[in-house]
Amino acid sequence: MIQYTDELKEEIRTANDIVDIISQYVTLKRKGRNFFGLCPFHKEKSPSFSVSADRQYFHCFGCNKGGDVFTFISEIEKITFKEALEFLAERAHISLPISQNSEFNKNQYLKDKMYKINAETTIFYHERLYKSLAKIAQEYVKQRKLDNNTLKAFKIGYSGEYNELYQHLKSKGFKDEEILATGLVNKNEKGEFIDRYRKRLMFPIMDVSGRVIAFGGRKLENNDKIAKYINSNENLVYSKKRHLYALNLAKQSDSKKIILVEGYMDAISLYQRGFNNVVASLGTALTDEQGRLLRRYSEQVILSYDSDGAGQEAIMRGLSILENQGCDARVLQMEGAKDPDEYVIKYGSGRFNLLVENAISLVEFKIKMLKNKYNLENSNDKIRFLKEITKILSNVDNKIEKEIYIERVSEQYNISKEAIYAEVNKVTYNEKVTENTLVKPIPKKEQTTQVNPSTIKRENMIIYLLINHFTQSYEQIVTNIFVEDFKLESNKIIFNKILESPAEESEKILQTIANIEDEGIQSHVSEILVTDYEINSVEKCIEDVVNTYNKERLTNRKFEIVKKLEQESSLTEDEIAKLENELTNIVVELAKRK
Repeated sequence: MIQYTDELKEEIRTANDIVDIISQYVTLKRKGRNFFGLCPFHKEKSPSFSVSADRQYFHCFGCNKGGDVFTFISEIEKITFKEALEFLAERAHISLPISQNSEFNKNQYLKDKMYKINAETTIFYHERLYKSLAKIAQEYVKQRKLDNNTLKAFKIGYSGEYNELYQHLKSKGFKDEEILATGLVNKNEKGEFIDRYRKRLMFPIMDVSGRVIAFGGRKLENNDKIAKYINSNENLVYSKKRHLYALNLAKQSDSKKIILVEGYMDAISLYQRGFNNVVASLGTALTDEQGRLLRRYSEQVILSYDSDGAGQEAIMRGLSILENQGCDARVLQMEGAKDPDEYVIKYGSGRFNLLVENAISLVEFKIKMLKNKYNLENSNDKIRFLKEITKILSNVDNKIEKEIYIERVSEQYNISKEAIYAEVNKVTYNEKVTENTLVKPIPKKEQTTQVNPSTIKRENMIIYLLINHFTQSYEQIVTNIFVEDFKLESNKIIFNKILESPAEESEKILQTIANIEDEGIQSHVSEILVTDYEINSVEKCIEDVVNTYNKERLTNRKFEIVKKLEQESSLTEDEIAKLENELTNIVVELAKRK
């Protein structure tokens, strides 16, 4: 397996600004020198996730995760360090040296071929849609009122019979194993190659950059024995949880909103009628990865799912995911049609746009769903309804927003504001008591209970000074402070690593530390780098730190001498005189240093 050099790692790290990368997953706000947001690795209400633009490190003071841009991508995407490096190299358009027989090389070669096969297949299917043999598909798109511009924008096509696609791809020079890898063609027990999609309306699925990564096919024949839709299986270039249908088009929209629908036709139908900011989930419940994509490309996400029970349940799940991603999520309220496609055809784009503008918030949708569970004419049900509402309202952090909702609920359901406030305060109080009494798990971090907090802070500041002010601090610190002076094991390891860096190569210190293969150490380094030590003068800070250690040594030696003079009766007069003289000098020196 090929090993990437430290120089290459540093080139990739430098080319990927950590604030830019993390901003694609977390909403960050600048506070002083650092950026803060809600941690993507654990649930929290108050931001404790900090990113240092200066040092290119992140750290969460809640769950203690931290590290550099490689660590972040590895954790958030749940991939190895090597995969994170390759991911970031591709993003920065940095070529990686690849050995001829490496697994990565083989996979990369196959992926390139699969992209080409998918692109060729898209052309083949799309051109076929306009031929006389595609009459059934032409009738269908006419019935769905799709015009030519829409067909071309989405590259909609029609699949052939038996093995027409296979024969076409072979004629273009593609090998059997490359074609089979895409899942577009299957091989039966007789060894025959048969197209997976036959006589279906074809929907190419593209990634955000417009590359075709998969396909969906809708049946056109009235045959109950075959599935209405078949979709590509996951493979080297396609993971359905990481993509959204039509996002490559929606990201070009001037709108700061994205409308999320369930099916291909919902997205296509709305697009044709002027809504070019529509995406669809790919036959799966909304995932965290899709939620991050939506947050990256929009300021507000409006869910417009089918009006049936399953659609409404999907909205609840989707809202929860979007809320955790920090999205402003709304729900489109639709009556008189089962899905957005039917609604916009039936009532027109003007009325659908009104629904978009009047989409309700997560809180309002939850309350609406609750209302359907209870009979508000019944006193017991009304009490239960109020209790459930107060649980929802107690989770609203914004005081103004909470007040508006309370007023709205009070007017709508004829419940006094005082009663609602009383219940909300009760729930909030009980949650705080529970939170404070629960035994919380100890994070995976070095046990520091035996080390004085002020000592830890001082040691951390020494590491901070050496990394951020190397030229000014190195000589004074390494000649006055030694590895054995450190109490925290993590700081001993980091200090030792720093000593390995030549004094003239200050820029390599952080790189040297970054190569320590220990998650605990990396987390500790990230905490050091994002902490504000309120240093007004670097020179004065270095002087104070060095002075503190020298005073500690003198003080410790003073106590050793006093103890020796008091307890060791075998000392000669000459030895006693020497110790007393040393003690006097120490006392004088300590007096000077006060």
